Amino acid sequence: MKIGIYGGSFNPVHFGHVGLAKWVIEHTDLDELWLLVSPLNPLKVESEELRAKSEEERLAAVREAVKDIPGLVASDFEFALPRPSYTANTLRELRKAYPEHDFTLLIGEDNLAIFDRWREYDFILDNFRIFVYPRHGCETSRPACIKKARNITFLADAPYFDVSSTQIREKAIRN
Repeated sequence: MKIGIYGGSFNPVHFGHVGLAKWVIEHTDLDELWLLVSPLNPLKVESEELRAKSEEERLAAVREAVKDIPGLVASDFEFALPRPSYTANTLRELRKAYPEHDFTLLIGEDNLAIFDRWREYDFILDNFRIFVYPRHGCETSRPACIKKARNITFLADAPYFDVSSTQIREKAIRN
């Protein structure tokens, strides 16, 4: 099976996450898209807002959000891995646990812009397909390591969802 990996804090999960996930499963060759709830992202500062929701609460919310959508799966795979959650390590462990699957990484264009800061980014580029969904303001900032990569697909037709978990948390704090 072809499995997409859509990792994130999902704090909170919102219609943009779910809408993009539905679009990806409907418009690519993936059989399933696993929304991997990350317990601790090494590139994000752990703030009070992030600590407010436990990993179990975030996983439960993702499960609820995708429960009736064919092809979408909420996953706690990273919960048992060392922290912080480095994508290269997660992908290695996924391959060990599920050698019958081919994994594709789904990232936003904002993450592509800093991909050269990811631990073992070259291992990811050499061993996995990467689907990139558009994020406004990121179109011109691509690191040099991306220019040589052959396995990156830009999902140019994917819908743009003008929402982020950060915006939702900030609005909740103000109200």
